[in-house]
Amino acid sequence: MTRFARFGWAVLGYNLLVILWGAYVRASGSGAGCGAHWPLCNGVVIPREPAIETLIELTHRATSGVALLLVVVQLIWARRLAPRRSTTWVATHVAMTLMITEAFVGAGLVLFEMVADNVSLARAWWLAAHLLNTFLLIAALALVPWFASGARAPRLDEPSGERGLLVASLLGMLAVGMSGAVTALGDTLFPATSLAAGLAQDLDPASHLLVRLRVIHPTLAIGVGTLIALTAGVAMVRRPSPMTRHLGTVTIGLVVTQLLAGLVNLVLLAPTWMQLVHLLLADLLWIVLVLLAAATLAADRRDGSASTPGAGRAIG
Repeated sequence: MTRFARFGWAVLGYNLLVILWGAYVRASGSGAGCGAHWPLCNGVVIPREPAIETLIELTHRATSGVALLLVVVQLIWARRLAPRRSTTWVATHVAMTLMITEAFVGAGLVLFEMVADNVSLARAWWLAAHLLNTFLLIAALALVPWFASGARAPRLDEPSGERGLLVASLLGMLAVGMSGAVTALGDTLFPATSLAAGLAQDLDPASHLLVRLRVIHPTLAIGVGTLIALTAGVAMVRRPSPMTRHLGTVTIGLVVTQLLAGLVNLVLLAPTWMQLVHLLLADLLWIVLVLLAAATLAADRRDGSASTPGAGRAIG
């Protein structure tokens, strides 16, 4: 593996940690720790004698800033090494664009006060948009080292049943993720005292809409999870390369693990630590699904060749 590819995987891993800390900011109610100020914190660069909520929010901003710098370094490095408009070059530019929009969405949450105890539906839309941008960002960040390691570009001009299933699975995963962000918000703002009480809240017409929307996420997750497992199985059979088999197996394993984690999260009434585990599994499943799509669409339909990193020209 090249130095640039190793750096790319490290950037992806670091961003996953930043994402998890951002979820902790929401779950701990620390989103207003710096007030309605951005990029300053309570009107200053470094607040004196900050509250714990301020430290949590300030830490997230600092780590997010480092993530931005890492993606800038990755972009400059790729522009020096990768041919213009190559898959690596394109992926790094897309990642840089999405990192900038990620910062703007995060800033919007603060400036428009879509944090802390805000129970408006507008906040739910903001969080869903935030999740969508985050998923697209980590997809781009995963594809940078994938292509830099020499993997071929997917062939998008070849119609196939696998392509249709992959597109449906990717879109379904985005929908599940966005609904999960809204569900997590409802769990944070309207915590249930017991499983029975939570179910009663979900079905009560008088409950807040954020509560009544919680039932959508598990239902959607089961359906999309089944679709993703089916897609992985088809990819393993129709494009039988070592990489598609490996990624397909991991995908199915993550689907099962994630569904079990969702059940545990429900039974335990969504404690913060379990919400973070659930989010991490969702991020990992999304990354593996994206790479499975890239490997499947690059593989030959008969022998699955050219789907493994190293089949193309490595960068760096």
